Amino acid sequence: MQITDVESFPIAIPLETPVSFSNRTITYRDHAITYVRTDEGHEGVGYSLGYEGAGLIAEAVESLLKPNLIGEDPRDTEALWRTMYDGNVQIGRAGILLRGISTVDIALWDIKGKAAGEPLHKLLGGYADSVPAYASGGYYRDEKGHESLRGEMRRYLDEGHDVVKMKVGRRSLTEEVDRIEAVRDEIGSETTLLLDANGKWDSTVEAVRACRAFEPYDPYFIEEPVMIDQVETMAELNGAIDFAVATGELEGNRYNFARLHDTGAASILQPDVTVCGGITEWLKIAHHAAAYDVPIAPHYNWNLHAPLVGAIENGHWVEYFYRDMDVTVFDDVVEDPLAPVDGVIELRDTPGHGVTLDDGAIEEFRDHHAAIQRGDA
Repeated sequence: MQITDVESFPIAIPLETPVSFSNRTITYRDHAITYVRTDEGHEGVGYSLGYEGAGLIAEAVESLLKPNLIGEDPRDTEALWRTMYDGNVQIGRAGILLRGISTVDIALWDIKGKAAGEPLHKLLGGYADSVPAYASGGYYRDEKGHESLRGEMRRYLDEGHDVVKMKVGRRSLTEEVDRIEAVRDEIGSETTLLLDANGKWDSTVEAVRACRAFEPYDPYFIEEPVMIDQVETMAELNGAIDFAVATGELEGNRYNFARLHDTGAASILQPDVTVCGGITEWLKIAHHAAAYDVPIAPHYNWNLHAPLVGAIENGHWVEYFYRDMDVTVFDDVVEDPLAPVDGVIELRDTPGHGVTLDDGAIEEFRDHHAAIQRGDA
């Protein structure tokens, strides 16, 4: 089997209203989409969230990665990963290029599964046929007060979730404590509460002060309390509070995750397969973590992460966003997206990773990205 074509391009899906977390406001979600095609008729697809850089990711795939892939066997994922990574190491060990590698590698594994006639979670290990999912939300909107926040969390409980996550850090510490208190009151003492600060605090002092103020409400973890590069600061915080630090959604390859563990910076790791280098690298991160009994709770992308969590023994949760919350909207281009029932996602037997994109929706949002670039949207 040989690779005959690699195609990558950006799309942008608009939000109905702007949404914010601690340090950013967004009006649309852009993704880089990559297709890999073979001489035997197999096609694989991969993708990555762009944070307004999806066009750059796609360009990196087309200009830097594609030339080294044409004519190669798509099943040689280990060799091709090294070719892509080592061949561009001087200009892209992380960030845009690693996201580009991620999209290609995900597509290659999609092809491997289809060629083998096996669903991804079985192909990679088959630890579980269903995985628990937590409901992620609690974002900021101008009109969103405590009652709306309570209603959102109540909806998640009504859907059957026993784990929920909310954003923190955008407002004053007093206001944030009030928000957390309202959520804890609404969900009760038995529901697990997760917090996500998106790198809000600049120092150990600020982070410890905030997290200790949150301790009375029994959070299970605080995600990204400081920016990802502040590993020592994160380690100091992780040792100073009574709940776990979790991080990794913006982190790169296995070596970076090893540093997070070795310094004590995080008790829960959150590798994103569309960011860290694809399935090939995600598995290395997860299996290394298993040697230390460190749980894996990946970020976003439940259609991909559900089968990956189902393939490993130390998978903890899959993060899930309800579409009507208008925060993450990639399911708008997925033909038959996964969704939890009573807080659990059942894995399918579809060969490959099981994510099929809607051609019509892809074209619509490809055009929308072009309109944004022209300044017409």
